[in-house]
Amino acid sequence: MLFLQLLASFFLLLLPLLSILFLTKASAAPKKQSSPQPSTTTTLPRSYPIIGSLLAVIANRHRSIQWISDILQVSPSATYLLHRNFATRVVLTANPAVVQHILKTHFHNYGKGGYFSKTLKDLLGHGIFNVDGESWKFQRQVASHEFNTKSLRKFVETVVDTEISDRLIPILSSAAATRTVIDFQDILQRFAFDNICKIAFGFDPAYLLPSLPQTKFAQAFEDSVKISSERFRSLIPLVWKIKKLLNIGSEKRLRIAVSEVQEFAKSVIREKKHELREKSSLDSVDLLSRFLSSGHSDENFVTDIVISFILAGRDTTSAALTWYLWLLSKNPHVESEVLKEVNEKSEATAFDEVKDMVYTHASLCESMRLYPPVAADSKEAVNDDVLPDGTVVKKGMRVTYIPYAMGRSEALWGKDWAEFKPERWLEREETENRQWRFVGRDAYTYTVFQAGPRICLGKEMAFLQMKRVVAGILRQFKVVPVIEEGVEPEFVPQLTSKMKGGLPVMIVERDEKDFFR
Repeated sequence: MLFLQLLASFFLLLLPLLSILFLTKASAAPKKQSSPQPSTTTTLPRSYPIIGSLLAVIANRHRSIQWISDILQVSPSATYLLHRNFATRVVLTANPAVVQHILKTHFHNYGKGGYFSKTLKDLLGHGIFNVDGESWKFQRQVASHEFNTKSLRKFVETVVDTEISDRLIPILSSAAATRTVIDFQDILQRFAFDNICKIAFGFDPAYLLPSLPQTKFAQAFEDSVKISSERFRSLIPLVWKIKKLLNIGSEKRLRIAVSEVQEFAKSVIREKKHELREKSSLDSVDLLSRFLSSGHSDENFVTDIVISFILAGRDTTSAALTWYLWLLSKNPHVESEVLKEVNEKSEATAFDEVKDMVYTHASLCESMRLYPPVAADSKEAVNDDVLPDGTVVKKGMRVTYIPYAMGRSEALWGKDWAEFKPERWLEREETENRQWRFVGRDAYTYTVFQAGPRICLGKEMAFLQMKRVVAGILRQFKVVPVIEEGVEPEFVPQLTSKMKGGLPVMIVERDEKDFFR
């Protein structure tokens, strides 16, 4: 009798799993995207006892962010409670009022929470992006003080300019001369990795060289981020936890990669500490040197916070610029306006003067509206709550706001939301020369840089880097994607977004006539 009961239980468990497997196979081949328009046939997913909407989640797993965005477009309050699987329920939202509620007015009730922190603990430890409460507040104060210094801004500017002139431009010149197709996403990731390592560590990994080398630290960091991202995509988190316990598969690779990242970081920290003992202060002005010089010498604390900043600066700007350059190629009138503005500025543009690149700034904002570097972000409720639209949130439940969906909302951006239109961020000054003036949107509608107390500390430096890269590239080259006409590259949301398969391009030297348009 016991055997029959166990056998019956087994088949009851097997039946939904076979259904899941069938749907998985049926949807295994992702289709090419040809338009950013949402599906006109979107319906809210059906929810079943026990498994919730797991079948719909699996069926749409290759286009999860697009599917979620479509759901929010047809939800009356742009907020939806998804029964994701078994006992997991998550609130999804593209409603600015809800975003303001969780990021500002009820900030105290919404933190990173246990789910997020445990998933990223191996990589980020107790770093600023993985903690709440007093630990977050302390790290935020320390980092905020350093980010607001003019000397750091000047250091960032020097690092970026050196990487552009000494590495990026020569590689692009070579590609143009040899008519070689290069992956611009890879180039920009290497560029950003060199920059952030110099800014955070004072260490040059020399990742952007003509040979495009695979350096141990860069590869270990890439593996750590990729596998950590895959944990979030796991339909049943228990699977990766068991793999970690048994030290097998992807979890074994993650353990090795994280160990390499941390050992490297700690070796740099020890060298800096030794240098600090030899002198009264450090000559370098990178973040690590600043933290150590100001008395923050705990090795684990400094390691976690510096690794967090490398993660934040490594892929965000490269992701933004990858999609930006693709959009420019599809919108030559925008490229012409950006090039006109670039050519009006001196090659030695200073930090304050970069702010005057108003049209370029608007075009970058517009690109990130459609293709945000971070497509979604979750907070976890500390206590029961009710959101502004009436959605009931239970303690421990996650509320996820979706910048990707918000940037594609007709209610927020109008019927022309699908157009790449920098002018939506601009208005003409009422002066004789009628110059453009930038008109920003509130941080709860345009959530690319988060909002509230956790708003991105590196926002201004990100724009500084992106504008200088855009100016450096467009002043000399035209970037021509080698992509099938009418096909949109696939947006892949990880911890930071990617363009699936990279951005293959040809680099073309600009003619003189381009400078007089």
